[in-house]
Amino acid sequence: MSEEDDDYAATVPAELRSEPTVAPVKAPPAFIPMPMPMPEHSNRKLRIAFTGSGSEYFRIWIVNLLLILVTFGLYFPWAKVRRLRYFYGNTVVDGEPLGFHGNAFKMFKGFLIVAAFFALYSVAGKVSPAAGFVAFLAIAALWPALLKSSMQFRMANTSWRGLRFGFSGSLRDAYAACLPLFVPGVLILGVMLMAPELQEAAPAKAPSGMWLSVFGAVMLFALVITPWLMWNLKRYQHNHYHLGQETTQFSAPARSYYWLCLKVIGVAFLIYLLLIAVVVGGVLGAGALSMAGKLPKGPMGQVLIGVASVFFSLLAFAAIKPYAVARFQNLVWNGTRSAHMQFISSLRARHVIALSFKNWILMLLTLGLYWPFASIAMARLRLQAVQVVSTLSPSALVAATANAEGQATGDAAGDFFGFDIGL
Repeated sequence: MSEEDDDYAATVPAELRSEPTVAPVKAPPAFIPMPMPMPEHSNRKLRIAFTGSGSEYFRIWIVNLLLILVTFGLYFPWAKVRRLRYFYGNTVVDGEPLGFHGNAFKMFKGFLIVAAFFALYSVAGKVSPAAGFVAFLAIAALWPALLKSSMQFRMANTSWRGLRFGFSGSLRDAYAACLPLFVPGVLILGVMLMAPELQEAAPAKAPSGMWLSVFGAVMLFALVITPWLMWNLKRYQHNHYHLGQETTQFSAPARSYYWLCLKVIGVAFLIYLLLIAVVVGGVLGAGALSMAGKLPKGPMGQVLIGVASVFFSLLAFAAIKPYAVARFQNLVWNGTRSAHMQFISSLRARHVIALSFKNWILMLLTLGLYWPFASIAMARLRLQAVQVVSTLSPSALVAATANAEGQATGDAAGDFFGFDIGL
């Protein structure tokens, strides 16, 4: 078994690594064989399939792109609704597709409000660094509320088998989840914006080396708490999804995020070591070829070496990101469950890396026109690597929910602005 298989197996709960069995019934004292009772609930795998087509999505994508350009970006909410309806409608869970019911006009109002916030920040930054910092603080203070509203809107407008999903995360929990991002963000931006003014005010007491040290310390602090931030956000999201009477819980510990981040950094380090070896070997080889007269001398030879270095750097990045995507998807969804459902993700990093290389090459050859086909292929790979193991049949879930009020519909109606920031 490969290391990748070991990593995946470690994230799957022990009780789900093998098919469930029914315990045999002991015979009565008279040794008369008794029929084995049927279990009240048995594990059932709800498989996920993606039926989207690259050619179909290309037509949606190209129309969306043209209308966004013609309207200077104002068509973006309508384009997003068309895209989400296509992807959700082609995501089939146990034979039934998902549905997206978002109102584009609601999303447009939310889009205008968010755009106004960032326009205010841009204008304030041009007035003075202090004004830009104050505007950033205002946006940062509102961001958790936008996150909560976005999650509530997205889930309340998603359905399966006629049931609306929901999101029950509180505003207080949203601020607690975003706190690790808020603190280093404020420190970093504050140092960047205020350092020039403070340095001019007291050049003798504030040497430039001190500001570099402060900035480096803040960046190190941000790097250390990044895994905790990622875990905190996912815990907030995956602890509050619900469908009918089912509410998800997130069981992955914070240390698993730190361990996975260390593994990603280790893989990146090994790839860049290999890259450096290739570049150094290429430079030495180019020098030998240049001395032999087989490589152009002067600027042309340097350009070729530079192009090769950039190419290998992009190649390394194209391998690191898919590796991280696959690992984090497995970690998140294998740690998510509800009272009667368990998610299992078996996405293989090597498959994501291979597909990413293929997509990048074809997008370069087609000048970006392969993007819709690449999106469909990646969505199919990632979605079909996930399955849901349920001890409750879908019909039983629908029947149990029919007796309760539809909270998700109320959430959708209550969210007037329709924020959807894609988290």
